[in-house]
Amino acid sequence: MTGAVAVTRQLPPRLIASSVVDRDDDLQLAFDTSDLAADLALAYFQSGVPATLKADGTPVTEADRAVERLFRDTLSAARPDDALLGEEFGRLGDSERLWIIDPVDGTSFFSRRDPNWRVHIALQVAGSTEIAVVTAPALGRCWWATRGGGSFESSWPREGAATKRLEVSTTSMLADARLDALDDASRARLPPGAARPPATPLPLVELVRGEIDAFLVERYHIWDHAPWILLVEEAGGGFTDRTGGRAGDQGGGLYSNANLHSQLLAALQYPARP
Repeated sequence: MTGAVAVTRQLPPRLIASSVVDRDDDLQLAFDTSDLAADLALAYFQSGVPATLKADGTPVTEADRAVERLFRDTLSAARPDDALLGEEFGRLGDSERLWIIDPVDGTSFFSRRDPNWRVHIALQVAGSTEIAVVTAPALGRCWWATRGGGSFESSWPREGAATKRLEVSTTSMLADARLDALDDASRARLPPGAARPPATPLPLVELVRGEIDAFLVERYHIWDHAPWILLVEEAGGGFTDRTGGRAGDQGGGLYSNANLHSQLLAALQYPARP
């Protein structure tokens, strides 16, 4: 893509540079900022952008950087005292209120014109993720959660769209479980005999919809996991990271429904390195 991409949406005036913040305003800011970012990312996606490799070997495009800049500019204007952490440009600020940004989650999908990429934003307060919004603009879907308020899904854009509350499955026996993992080596560790669902580009979406029962993913970063940990927990599921905690910055972990979680931890002898 050549030149700048125009974004026509704007933040509502009440969400600009507010010093008095409540959770409803934070959620609305997450929605509105994510919508701006999704519009911009979708414009790049529809035009097509090539990917290059970063120093760590992961792909990046012009869209990743442009969308993160939009996130940072918009959030900094609305919440100047908050800290920001993004995949492309690192951390800014040291507030206990931290906005975590993944401008394009699934850049490999994005760069080859596959619609299964997402825009992530989460708000962490004093180390606890309180708000999460995941938007898949090329699929026309959105998922969000608030701590203690549940997980939800709708079409995107959300205006006038029906909203569905998300609930994980109620499967309670490993013999009946549908289990999956990120790669073949991880799948080999899963309990034998459990059903393997067909491969999907969005396994955590299937988990919060109750379509699969667990997903093991021991890779990636806090901006990949922070929104999904909250979405899964608020849909009634559980998450255990690779150290036995529930943090998003430990390189992933085990997601599952609540009924199976302790059984899977025991079956996997998880975590292997407490």
